[in-house]
Order: sequence, then structure tokens, then C-alpha cells
Amino acid sequence: MKKTRLAIAAVLLASLSMGLIGCGEEESSYKTLDSATAAEVAEIAAQDERLTGELENKTIKWMANWDINPDTSGKNVPIELAIFQSRYGGVVEYHAVDWTTRYDTLANAINGGEGIDFFPASDLDAFPKGAIKDMFVPIDDYIDFSDPLFADVKEVMDQFMWKDKHYVIVNAVSGDNCCVIYNKTTIEENGLEDPTELFEKGEWTWDTFQEQLEQFVDIENNQFGLDGYWFEAGLSGTCGVPYIGLEDGKLVSNLKDPTIERLQNWFYTLGSTNLVAIGVGDYGWTEQPSYIKEGKTLFFPAGLWQLYSEKVQWVEKFGEDVMFVPMPKDPEADEYYVPCGLDGYVMVKGGQNPEGVAKFAACKRVTITNERADQLGIEQLYNDYGWTEEMVEMKKKCDELARANPHYDFYNAVSQDVGKILDSSENGIRTATKGQIPWSETVGTISSSIQAYLDEANGQ
Repeated sequence: MKKTRLAIAAVLLASLSMGLIGCGEEESSYKTLDSATAAEVAEIAAQDERLTGELENKTIKWMANWDINPDTSGKNVPIELAIFQSRYGGVVEYHAVDWTTRYDTLANAINGGEGIDFFPASDLDAFPKGAIKDMFVPIDDYIDFSDPLFADVKEVMDQFMWKDKHYVIVNAVSGDNCCVIYNKTTIEENGLEDPTELFEKGEWTWDTFQEQLEQFVDIENNQFGLDGYWFEAGLSGTCGVPYIGLEDGKLVSNLKDPTIERLQNWFYTLGSTNLVAIGVGDYGWTEQPSYIKEGKTLFFPAGLWQLYSEKVQWVEKFGEDVMFVPMPKDPEADEYYVPCGLDGYVMVKGGQNPEGVAKFAACKRVTITNERADQLGIEQLYNDYGWTEEMVEMKKKCDELARANPHYDFYNAVSQDVGKILDSSENGIRTATKGQIPWSETVGTISSSIQAYLDEANGQ
């Protein structure tokens, strides 16, 4: 069998070095694996005995607002995709959707029988909403949780159960969901201690985070503090208590939890002292990532997808000396919690190839757990995105923090109504950062309506 696999790998090597493309895209526009890397991938695919069976239907249909295949960001063929092609002859067919209407488009595709197979779980808004609305199907019939490839993520997958069924294929828990992006030159020129050094010393906390903002912000001289559309959710993830949790198969509200109250009172302090950039002075009401490059803004919390592109693209936003650290530690938390990301998928109702999705997920797990395959993925951060060794090592540490305490908040994943209320800057978790309405007032306004929506979702 192994000789047969090696022979197949040799045959497929040429196609691997050409890369894979989505529907209607021109192959010449995108990066491809060099022949040496493609050869290594083919050998891994052929020799890793955890990849079992074959695929009769080799195409899986992926719907998202981003492509797994190489795209204009400058990324190369992902190692898991190369393994999928080499081992199973697999192809990922990309069905592009707009971010704001992606669930409407998916619903239309389901109703139209288009056979979309899988959809991203990484946005953390698919579950349990998609299970409640019957858009996604359980994965239990296709993922063997006793399989060594998936055994060590079984506990995390247990966090995504609805009516005793698993709905999310978890490939990995990641720490790249939201990090603090900053410019090292700006830090140095303003006499601040590098956040990376504070983190290494165990001193990167809410307190030092706030102290640096206070030292830097000077509205009259166009020096602003905290920017971005993700910082409230990112900082919320550091206290370890979700706004909306899932316990014993039921959605629960923690809006009145003392830890949430303490967090939101801190938000109010940040907002009322002009440490939040948006809406302050001449800043305006939209995010300005380029202000990091220009030295006008100190911190830009965001997902590391902001840096998953060719170097010329992220330098244009953040500057040559960009760096990042995890969100700061809650000084009163029992552990160092960070907003956990998720690499994973949900299976779509009416999908025609769930077996193919399961095999692709297995290829992803090989990429993560096979030492050489994992190293090839890291090399892509250097080669495709131009990351420094310091950036790569910091990403590893962010991931380690996330894996040590995996936790998720479902406030954006219950229903459109719940998400609209809680993700709002008018009456939700972002309100306090304006420095005008305290959390106690917000909770009094929204708590009962949120509980009613949760009761409905829970079938009560």
C-alpha cells in the first residue's frame, strides 16, 4: 500500500507545484508551491498512516468570504490543501460570498440544493445559531473522536454541542483571534517599555496596558490611544467569563456576573478618559489602521488575519516595525485568558460530500500534528508573509495561551436579534467604551430581553 501511495504522490507532484484555484480564477495570478516543498508534502501525504481510505467524490464545496485556495493576499497553497490533493486527489471548490450577507446566501444555497459542503466556524457566529436554524448538520457520523488525529481536540469540540450532538469540526484552538498590534518605533520614540518585553516578564496586564495609553495619548497633538472594531470583544475575552455561555446544553446569560461588571466598569474608565480613539478629537468615527504606521495611534487590537498577507500589504497599514502581543492579562483572573480563535468548519445541510470534508479536516490535523508538515506551515509565514522570527515566536505563544484555557463566547452566535443587541455600541457590550453610559444602566435595559431570546433558543 505504501509503495502505491508513493507512486500516486509522484504522479500528483506536478499538479501540487501548480497550486489550486477557485472557480473562475486565473491560475497564473497566484503563488504555487516550489518543487522541493511539493515533494515533501507528497511524501508526508503518502507516508502518514493516519490518513486512511479513499474518496470517490473528490470535490468539496466551500462557501465563505475568503478562499482556502491561494488568493490575492499572496498566500501560497496551504499545506493541508496540498496534502488533501496529494493523498485524496481532492479539490476545494470556492463559492464566494459577501461578509454581510453570507448567511442569507448560504440559506438560499441550501434551499436551492446547491450542495455546499462546509462553511467556516472560525468567525464564531455559526454555532449554535446554525444548529438552531437547521442550516448545519451534526458531525458525529463523520468524525471519529477516538481517532488519534482528533482525540486531543475532542474536549474542545464538546463545547460546541447542541441537543447532544457535535456541530463543529475543531482543527485547532488558536490565539490569533485578537491581539494587540503596535509599532515598535512609536513605542521607542515615546519612551514606553516594549509590550513584548512586558509580556515576557509577566507584566503585560490591564494595568500596564492602561498606563501606556495614559502616557501616550495627547489629543491636542493628534496622539490617540486604542483603535479598531474588535478591542471590546478582545479585551472581554481576557476575563474568562463569556457574556453568553453554554452550560449543560443550554445557553446562559452572564451579563450580571461581577467579573463582567468589573470589566465593563474598566471600559467606562477607558472611554471617559479619552483613551479610546474613535470619536475623540479629530480622529473621526472609523478605524484608522494606517495611524499605527504614522505613529498617531498606540494600539490596534485585531485578528492576526490583518498580517496574513504579503509583507508589502501589511507594511502599508502598520509600518515596517509592526509587532503584536496577546491581549493583556486580567490582573484578577485566575489564569491568563485570551480571546480564543478557532480553526474549524461546520457541515452544511444538504452537502453532497461530508466524507470529503472529514478527509480534508484530517489533512488539516496532519498539518498541525505532523512535525514536518507543521514546520512547512510556519515556513510559509516567513516566505509568503515576510514575518520576522519574533513575530512567529509570539504567534506560537499566543496559541499556547489559547490552548491552555480554551473558552468561547456565544453572544454573536445565538440569533440575529441577540447579536444586534449585544454587539451594539448603542446598548450592548461596546456602549461603556464611549464613556457616557455605565454598564449597570445597560444591563438594566437589555437583560430581560436577552434572557427571553435565550429562553426561546433553548426551547423553553
